[in-house]
Amino acid sequence: MRKEISILENVTIDQLQLKNRTVVAPMTRVSTNGDGIPTEQMATYYRRYAEGGFGLIITEGTYTDRTFSQAYPNQPGITNDKQLEGWRNIVSATHAVGGKIILQLMHGGALSQHLSNTRGPSAIQPQRKMLEGYSAKQGVFPLPQAMNSAEIDELIADFTASALRAEKAGFNGVEIHAANGYLLDQFITDYTNVREDQYGGSIENRCRLSAEIITAIKSAVADDFIVGIRVSQGKVNDFDYTWPNGIDDGKIIFTSLKNAGANYIHFASEGKGFDHGCLTKNGESLPKLARELTGLPVIANGGLDNSNEAKRILKGNHADLVALGTGALANPDWPNRLKNHIPISPFNADMFALGVTVEHQFKWEEKANRA
Repeated sequence: MRKEISILENVTIDQLQLKNRTVVAPMTRVSTNGDGIPTEQMATYYRRYAEGGFGLIITEGTYTDRTFSQAYPNQPGITNDKQLEGWRNIVSATHAVGGKIILQLMHGGALSQHLSNTRGPSAIQPQRKMLEGYSAKQGVFPLPQAMNSAEIDELIADFTASALRAEKAGFNGVEIHAANGYLLDQFITDYTNVREDQYGGSIENRCRLSAEIITAIKSAVADDFIVGIRVSQGKVNDFDYTWPNGIDDGKIIFTSLKNAGANYIHFASEGKGFDHGCLTKNGESLPKLARELTGLPVIANGGLDNSNEAKRILKGNHADLVALGTGALANPDWPNRLKNHIPISPFNADMFALGVTVEHQFKWEEKANRA
């Protein structure tokens, strides 16, 4: 009989040893001073997750070039030495208290709320309107221009260069952001990609770019440097989207990512919980399929700050690790609370009443603690 998995038992991702199965999910915090350089306040923010017992921290999405990649004003980047040094400070602060940290690499594509001249797989108008709180720019997204082959080649090179900077900064690895409706997910998604070249048409072609980025990075970094990838069905501008062919699409996507050299797959399900975002329209678990099909460690998220729900996901073999977003914001010491049987605090949306930055969060916490 298989031993029941404990949230707090250690686990490995390839050669990376983690003290437990808890992960801080990547969350957009737009907390730089406009130069993309991570701040001391951000170092405090990330360090306390390590102090709170999380086995792995995945940073917010970080832009990879200064032309088309940036999604939000004040988003951090990893495109030059000054940004690298800002991240090195965060890595050092996190490692000093025993944490492990991975940098998420992101291209906003057509969903940029920072740029007016955007790029996407195709010249398709994005659905819905821009997110409130992350940018003064609001309303409909600009119509993107379809990327040409030279721009795609440059994008792959920029992701690779950014990963090398992350390695130089001391990160334990990088995560490729191919989820939530941003550029790489735009390539994967049928209605945002109507290309007729090798990056469009079949699902095999639509996930090709993500696979090529993984392969390029793996060929450039050290063997023990982790390269994971985050995928999702839903998007920040289309929460209810599901892969049209469900489990069949999953088989092709997950196999492609595995063959490209990914060290783990992170399946995102923000907004409406694990069952809403991680299951096909027929009720089949895509993270479970990824785990069984590839043999890679799988990270799941979606309301998993509820420890009973987290245990259900692990016990049901849906995932190997559980990632917390708002649950981690409310409980930066969630693993320690679980270990010491301390009640978990619910997330209070008032935390973002003044803004979504780390500075606004800390001010809100200070006020709440005085009350």
